[in-house]
Amino acid sequence: MSRRKAREMALQALFQIDLSGVDAKGALDTVFSENDTEDSFTRELVEGTTQRLSQIDEKIEQYVIDWKLDRMSAVDRNVLRLATFELLVDEKDVPARVAINEAVELAKKFGTEDSAKFVNGILGAMLK
Repeated sequence: MSRRKAREMALQALFQIDLSGVDAKGALDTVFSENDTEDSFTRELVEGTTQRLSQIDEKIEQYVIDWKLDRMSAVDRNVLRLATFELLVDEKDVPARVAINEAVELAKKFGTEDSAKFVNGILGAMLK
């Protein structure tokens, strides 16, 4: 499985966790069942993001101006969380530019017309 597909599945799980309050295990079980596959990278992304959620949210809030996380679209919020996890914690495995590019692609695919620019701007500022 490609890492892009793994990130898509991770985003789906994080979205479920965010909106329905299901735990990481339940969300991963659902996503794996729906995609008829399991993936360790997806599991690492979801579990790592949820375990460090407060730290990740604090980091994101440092770079959003005049926005609160709970007022963002759920897709944008969870794309940012996933990418921030990769930038902060998993940087040795994934180059920062790759993590940002993947996040922008997820935002284009699952977000609104403005999501990609929004995500790119925040992650770009975070990288600097």
